[in-house]
Amino acid sequence: MTLQILSSPPPDPEVLVARIRERIEAGIPGAEVEVRAESPGHFSVSVVSASFEGETRVRQQQRVYAAIGDLLSGDQAPVHAIDRMVTRTP
Repeated sequence: MTLQILSSPPPDPEVLVARIRERIEAGIPGAEVEVRAESPGHFSVSVVSASFEGETRVRQQQRVYAAIGDLLSGDQAPVHAIDRMVTRTP
């Protein structure tokens, strides 16, 4: 039995920043979204949305994670972690 290590170069951080922002904007229409690359695979996210009104912070963050979940799942996920997430209403 042999061990095979699959490796590919990490995606361009700015491409991932754009993909994260687009997914959040699609999942939470009308949201103001800021995304920053912190280190390879690690990002910070800020989302301001009137649709968060009356929701707990946990629910707001769950909605953001739901919008980008496919970027965080799987063995070859391009996004390793969201190190900082701020959600709020305008």
